[in-house]
Amino acid sequence: MAQDTSLVNLLVDQERHIALKQLLSSLPDITLNLRQICDFELLTTGVFTPLKGFMTQEAYESVLDRMRLPSGEIWPVPICLDVSRDRADRFEAGQSAVLRDPEGFPLGIMAIEDIWQADREKEAMAVYGTTDMTHDEVARLQEARDRYYVGGSIEALNLPIHSDFKQIRNTPSEVRQQFCKLGWKRIVGFQTRQPIHRPQFELTIQAMKKAKANLLMLPIAGIPRPGDFDHYTRMRCYQKVAAYYPPDTYMLNLLPLSTRLAGPRDAVLHMIIGKNFGCTHFVIGHNHATPGSDSCGNPFYDTPQVRALAEQAGEEIGIEPVFFEEMVYLPFEDEFKLASEVTDGQETLSFTNDHIRDRVRKGKHIPEWASFPDVIKELRRSYPSPATQGFTVFLTGFSGAGKSTIAKVLYSKFMEIGTRPVTLLDGDIVRRNLSSELSFSKEHRDINVRRIGFVASEITKNRGIAICAPIAPYERTRSKIRTSIEAHGGFFEIHVATPISVCEKRDRKGMYAKAKAGLLKGFTGVDDPYEEPSNPELSIDTSNLTPDEAVQQILLLISEKGFV
Repeated sequence: MAQDTSLVNLLVDQERHIALKQLLSSLPDITLNLRQICDFELLTTGVFTPLKGFMTQEAYESVLDRMRLPSGEIWPVPICLDVSRDRADRFEAGQSAVLRDPEGFPLGIMAIEDIWQADREKEAMAVYGTTDMTHDEVARLQEARDRYYVGGSIEALNLPIHSDFKQIRNTPSEVRQQFCKLGWKRIVGFQTRQPIHRPQFELTIQAMKKAKANLLMLPIAGIPRPGDFDHYTRMRCYQKVAAYYPPDTYMLNLLPLSTRLAGPRDAVLHMIIGKNFGCTHFVIGHNHATPGSDSCGNPFYDTPQVRALAEQAGEEIGIEPVFFEEMVYLPFEDEFKLASEVTDGQETLSFTNDHIRDRVRKGKHIPEWASFPDVIKELRRSYPSPATQGFTVFLTGFSGAGKSTIAKVLYSKFMEIGTRPVTLLDGDIVRRNLSSELSFSKEHRDINVRRIGFVASEITKNRGIAICAPIAPYERTRSKIRTSIEAHGGFFEIHVATPISVCEKRDRKGMYAKAKAGLLKGFTGVDDPYEEPSNPELSIDTSNLTPDEAVQQILLLISEKGFV
């Protein structure tokens, strides 16, 4: 029996809005981050029907253990509001709090019912089936292990403010009304976080034929996976692809969803979302909602896993999954086919979305069979060839390794080349101008490095060159900086791997000696570890190299990659 399809709407009426607005100044605040704002919007507009707020502890544990809400309805993933321990200590069950965006704009009022600290490893295993930190969401849970969940119902005052693509930001109720107006009875939903290239286009055409249905495209406009194209670029690509569908068969609507990449459970979530938008069918594709491979090189999820759970849940949800395998191109036949339909001896070609994304960012040719010319044109407009992209050179190593000297020489060389603006973000310079209030504690040193990474990402995004030269001792922080910068341009991690014994001999300020004598605490290489880069673009030992020789190696590397 299908679940109830009546939609939740948490927006209050005008009378209640006036009454609640008078309470705002007397209630404590919870400032939502981008992920939480996405969840708030989907709760408010009914995309997450039947949920009526952020989950209580009972609902959370029921979803982990049984993949069901306490009421018995299928629900696959926790939708929870996490806050810091300090913030959680200020709340108690029974009180209310104002939910605000980062600018202080009030979004709604939450009636707090529960406050608890969850077992993040249990959550990771239940939802993602792994505790492997190479899974982005598992890593996020681990980083938030000291945070608390706050659960309760919501009365929404306002929806989050969006200034972009307003015509295709419709609620499930509005989309259903359009279906009624168009007379659509059978609709197949397709959720994606990638541009639509020829294989995906062919897949959607076949899905429409198979389901005898019109198509609702639900591209993610919330938080994509790190490394994905930004949603502005993707939306322009979707609008270009619309011209290739038959008239009046296709509808595009943005989905402000924060990706979870939970494999089988995510497939169930996507079907519930599709059902709430009025879909009768939903596409479950090859490698649906997977983050790729784990630290051992094995896929986190396989297609049979996803298919089995989707089939089991679909009947109860009231939506029919439409399954597809990998789509490949047959060059001699000039057509696409499912991999399982290819006969022995037939030559095939295939490009995944990731392959195309990497080729675009490296300025490599995309064959016409793989995508549409106007889609590639849009992608190249936002992501030009390496020769015109911004990039960051991130030098890391012990104090005294030679990072600052190399950075200064590199700065001069790039200024001499003169093709892009260049900014030097040396550790000491940033300390004086950006982080003067920070101490040298482990936490504050890490904050300083993350600030350097943020500034470098903005410079890279605007197609400049950032040269960074902090010690940056922690691999996890460097990895996050890499991810944020590679979304916009090039990133070159240079490990200045000069031995610590050489660094000590160069230490004119006597910092190493003071640290060994106990006069300095938390000094990298003495009583605080330096985690060597696991896979830097280049390692340089300056023991027997001049700064010019070291810089020559870096320039050769960057030139080889096409950036200069």
